[in-house]
Amino acid sequence: MKQFPERYACVFLRDFPAQTLIRLRSDLRQQPCVVIEGEPPLQKASSLNDLARVKEAAIGMTKVELDSLPIITILRRSYKEEHSAKALLLECAWTFSPRVEAICVGDTYCMVIDITGTETLLGKPESLVSSLQRSVALSSFDCSIAVSENFHASILLARSLAWNNATLIVPAGETHKSLAPLSLSVLDLTEDQAQLFQLWGIHSLGMLAELPELEVIARLGQEGNRLLKLAKGTCEHYLVPVETNFDLTEFFELDTPVFLLDSLLFIISTLLDQLIFRVTRSILSIRSITITLTLEGGKSHERTVNPALPTNDRFLWIKLIHLDLEVHPPNAPILGVHLNAIPGVTATIQRGLFTPQSPEPDRLDVTLARIRSIVGEDAVGRPLLHDSHRIDAFQLDCFQVSHERFDEITPAPAKLGVRQVRPHEFIEVGLSHRTPYRFTFRNISYIVEHAYGPWLKSGDWWNSLTWSVEQWDIAASSKTGARLYCSLVHHPDLNRWLISSLYD
Repeated sequence: MKQFPERYACVFLRDFPAQTLIRLRSDLRQQPCVVIEGEPPLQKASSLNDLARVKEAAIGMTKVELDSLPIITILRRSYKEEHSAKALLLECAWTFSPRVEAICVGDTYCMVIDITGTETLLGKPESLVSSLQRSVALSSFDCSIAVSENFHASILLARSLAWNNATLIVPAGETHKSLAPLSLSVLDLTEDQAQLFQLWGIHSLGMLAELPELEVIARLGQEGNRLLKLAKGTCEHYLVPVETNFDLTEFFELDTPVFLLDSLLFIISTLLDQLIFRVTRSILSIRSITITLTLEGGKSHERTVNPALPTNDRFLWIKLIHLDLEVHPPNAPILGVHLNAIPGVTATIQRGLFTPQSPEPDRLDVTLARIRSIVGEDAVGRPLLHDSHRIDAFQLDCFQVSHERFDEITPAPAKLGVRQVRPHEFIEVGLSHRTPYRFTFRNISYIVEHAYGPWLKSGDWWNSLTWSVEQWDIAASSKTGARLYCSLVHHPDLNRWLISSLYD
């Protein structure tokens, strides 16, 4: 088996908390932004973008100091949004290799991808880096990417790149040479270590690598040995891959409460674009979406939208969510929006040449949503019969499209048409020898010509329902010659008669 040399690609994201918040707020991408965290009045800046640095903002500044700077947007750090952003970035990395290790330090986030042996599938490192950078950019993030034959060297090189969207590919055998000009600041030295190296006159990794190993270990211990190996690009590392978990969630934390449905739909639309982008990249579609709204007072409002077929149609999802929230609005101002999507596979329908045209599934979903808004959730669906002889023993279930294949279709035998009378109409019935012989239905008197029955129904013996009815099938005619075929039901306990159905 051919042995491939080790190759690692490091995707390094600076100002990760700030990039996370700005990616869902397109109006802030060209403005100086600072992310703060902590409880008032001890809030401090934990991340900021380059435009804020131009305004002399810095990490660690208090909110009072930030307020004194001109034209700076202050945002609160959201760990939930960062969690969704990390899942999105990991999905980008997993499209190139399943072996990805993620590292989060301070306001930075990096992913080291093991690309050993991927040249036969993904091409040369230059092509892979270009595709990787484009995939991250489509997720609305800026990053620097470095490729090296050593795990730690790739991180140091990516971190040393002076600007975002920069790339560096180190040829095999030249790792030590590429690390030599880098500043010691890429090593995350402690304050004591930085002062010691400054006293020694060591300012770069190349100068550090030239120090005698035994002398460094004698003064700094095994930590000094580790720093030497990092400077030389020979520090070993066993990659710990992140477990693959396709979690389709997006979260948006609001700075001010939202009251209007139109403003809420604008936020949901932004999150929905991200979900559709993620499932489309995985060649999937969205089967259902659960919207969880965080409300003032610690309450939450949750709704689930489930169309008949999985789809990635953005306008359809917005319309269905809009109709659902119109009928079931939240009862308090909204502080946060959380979307959780369940992926599915888009159903393919093979139509025959002479098959009659049927309604489009998306139009059916919108029509059903509008009907639900008028008649209620419990009055729309497909009927499912209960295992019972009780009258009207059924329930309504959501419409579902079956994916089963039917190779042979057996024609159903012709049946007598029956129309249920809802609600059942009470009538007066005349009896002769306990058999109906006349009755009045809708102000018309009928004479019974044929009566079949009674069929006694009671139950159910397997549960707690108790009921008892007698059913008669009747053929009757009126004085004008009009004929009527119907089903009469008698409740012995109530001594009441009613018409339950009509036969066509």
